[in-house]
Amino acid sequence: MYLVDTSVWVDYLRGTATRQVAALRGLLAGDEIVGVAPIIVQEILQGADSDERFEKWRKCFSGLCCYAPVDPLETHIAAARLYQSCRRSGRTPRSSNDCLIAQIAIEHGLILLEDDRDFAAIASVGNELRLFSAR
Repeated sequence: MYLVDTSVWVDYLRGTATRQVAALRGLLAGDEIVGVAPIIVQEILQGADSDERFEKWRKCFSGLCCYAPVDPLETHIAAARLYQSCRRSGRTPRSSNDCLIAQIAIEHGLILLEDDRDFAAIASVGNELRLFSAR
């Protein structure tokens, strides 16, 4: 089971050829369960430049598995701990949302498909985070 980060979806929706997009296409074509988290959908839809694109993208994600925080308060507390651990190690994530996405992946035992250097930093302190190796 896979959680696909915003960084990969943006390239996929733009038609940008990357290793991660190729991996996503393979997962979507196969029998793998591919999902998103609510924050990922929000990040993507915020980038829509028209109502038509917003609706097209919204429909794209409505058919996917949605992984929400198991216990919203505890999930956000754990995400904040990941952020603090990264900061203490000298690798502060550019987006605290990435810590939330990582924590959701950890809670659900998902492999995270991403193309964002913040996740390597998070994985270095949150050793339960499993990253898909498409590099």
